[in-house]
Amino acid sequence: MIYHKQPEEFKKIIKGTVELDESYFGGKRRRGITRKRGRGADKQPVFGIYERDNKVYTEIVPNCKKKILQKIILGKIDKDSTVVTDFWKGYSGLVDVGYGKHIRLNHKKGVWTDGKGHHINGIDNFWSFCKRRLQKFNGISKNFPLHHKECEWRYKKSKKQLYNELLVLLKKKKLL
Repeated sequence: MIYHKQPEEFKKIIKGTVELDESYFGGKRRRGITRKRGRGADKQPVFGIYERDNKVYTEIVPNCKKKILQKIILGKIDKDSTVVTDFWKGYSGLVDVGYGKHIRLNHKKGVWTDGKGHHINGIDNFWSFCKRRLQKFNGISKNFPLHHKECEWRYKKSKKQLYNELLVLLKKKKLL
């Protein structure tokens, strides 16, 4: 029910200041083998869009290459928006496809903000929230997309707000 509700929330084009980032979930533990972290590891990539002070939209992707990310970005984000990213090469060329306000922060050089309020702390907070929440389920499973959409729905909501929204959803489906 929540899984189907979330995409409806993001049928509209996102405007304003938008943070973009990719993250990686899961990976198989192999005894005695040091695992790689982040990109290149045996993990599921997920791309996220954080509409500043509003909602999160995530999409499970096969990889985080430029072609895949740009297709999602072009379909979801208004070209007049301010897009804030890190220096991942998948975000290269956004200016070339019409995003004139693309701010890139080079985390490798310790640049976390441009001093004008541009950062990607919102989407980073979401990834942290989602990973902590998913730890309860001992890693990712076939239900990973469902858990991920539930994390989107839960993010930055009070228990009372979650309860009220869930009641509305249950009443719509005539389960209550």
